[in-house]
Amino acid sequence: MAMERAVVRCVPSEPKLSLRLVLPDGSARHMQRDQAEPLGRALARIATNAAKGQGKAGKKSKKARAEAEAGAEVAAPAVRLFSRDGAAVAEEVPNAAAWQDGAVLHIGAARYRVERNPPALTELRLPRSLLAGFPVCPKVSTEFAAPQHCLFRWFREQRPAGGGDAAGEAWVEAAADGRVFTPSNALVGLRLKLRCTPGDAERRYGPAREVESSGPVEAGPGACTFDGRHLYTKKVCGHGSVRAVTYNVLADTYAQTEFSRTVLYPYCAPYALEIDYRQNLLKKELAGYSADLICLQEVDKSVFVDSLAPALDAFGLEGLFKIKEKQHEGLATFYRRDKFSLLSQHDITFSEVLVAEPLHKELRDQLAKYPLVQEKVLQRSSVLQVSVLQSTTDPSRKLCVANTHLYWHPKGGNIRLIQIAVALSHIKHVACDLYPGIPVVFCGDFNSTPSSGTYSFISSGAIAEDHEDWVSNGEEERCNMALSHPFKLLSACGEPAYTNYVGGFHGCLDYIFIDKNALEVEQVIPLPSHEEVTTHQALPSVSHPSDHIALICDLKWK
Repeated sequence: MAMERAVVRCVPSEPKLSLRLVLPDGSARHMQRDQAEPLGRALARIATNAAKGQGKAGKKSKKARAEAEAGAEVAAPAVRLFSRDGAAVAEEVPNAAAWQDGAVLHIGAARYRVERNPPALTELRLPRSLLAGFPVCPKVSTEFAAPQHCLFRWFREQRPAGGGDAAGEAWVEAAADGRVFTPSNALVGLRLKLRCTPGDAERRYGPAREVESSGPVEAGPGACTFDGRHLYTKKVCGHGSVRAVTYNVLADTYAQTEFSRTVLYPYCAPYALEIDYRQNLLKKELAGYSADLICLQEVDKSVFVDSLAPALDAFGLEGLFKIKEKQHEGLATFYRRDKFSLLSQHDITFSEVLVAEPLHKELRDQLAKYPLVQEKVLQRSSVLQVSVLQSTTDPSRKLCVANTHLYWHPKGGNIRLIQIAVALSHIKHVACDLYPGIPVVFCGDFNSTPSSGTYSFISSGAIAEDHEDWVSNGEEERCNMALSHPFKLLSACGEPAYTNYVGGFHGCLDYIFIDKNALEVEQVIPLPSHEEVTTHQALPSVSHPSDHIALICDLKWK
């Protein structure tokens, strides 16, 4: 006969453990006990609860009622705990040590197998929008389990016979059992259901949970701008190579304003600006690049936590996030788990380090001569994400991966020059002082065209104090400085005609800069054709999720 379960949750960082079980009288109990308390006191409490249950159950009979009225006590059942090998656990042993996996609890004649920290699901959620031909990646949060060890079973609604309303809900198993499910066109109009059983590396499994989609699968947009690019990126590149992507994904916080809908992107169908719709395109696009490094800008915090991180995790990528505090959006860097491990993170907010870090004293002193510009620089919440990665196959190979999004204003060339000077001195600290000689890959939306001072400074290593960008916002905000940096950086994808294409502007603003002493470009994945970009006038569109275009290249160590 199968034993009952006594489920114990015991986490070292918490003072109490919890015990859940169903007593012999059928009542469910959830007890919290101090981890340091002796086992005997917990067993005594279980005995008291069991006696109460017996008393209540017994009072249903006349005899028991008479006994109860006569004051007869119901004897507490004997409660003992035995270890896996059958030895009684001493009552003075602390709870944390006593309740081990596989131990057996005796309550009178009833037997319970102890399950300590069994795999459990804390969250299971499907995306709100489901499109045929686009991967559905559930958000799976677990305790004592890992998504890669969980079991997934997908179901679709039964299509009603004769086209009428279905009588009740009938579900048919879909021919898919992986963590990611891509619905076919045949499922348009039907809802999906997912059953997930949490598991761990030891092949222990916890109770399954089910979740149903809030709406049906809808038809996809047909051909997308990235479909042709995926032909070049079907496989992950070899261990000596690194495929890098940089992409400004257009934050929902900016796409959903009245200004965006009416002025910036009036040509874009309103439903295609919705974050749920765009997430479908974005996840399919990014998954299809089979990248080792992905640097994203304008990532909403909720999009990172609920959508991108779970989806890309399913495709083997680990994600890191750095928020811009005022905007609720920020930067995300993803790296392929079986190619890289994370050694350290060195993220900064430009305005904060410019004020406080000794590293930037010289620049800070120069900037103090120009109070108007200084104030503008310090008001910005722009950030820099720096991650040091190590190759899993060759530990001598390390990479300093930097990701940023510079100030956007067309006349803000002087502000961007100061931001990039801070960025490069911080990267220098990481790649020259902390990890001497490691190659740099610097990605981002630099909001700077190839003719700008910022691009020239990054590429050449210096900017003259009389460069025209120091007066980009007029004489009042002039700030002349001569700056330099020690890196030999090259734009890996060259200088495309544009990486940003909206109704009123197109130009090249995004780059993957690489350390040309240590890395070389193996291939650049072609950008979508001008015809594809302008099929729906400009970007974003029903077939492209952002107003920017991703840059992708394969790099190799020299």
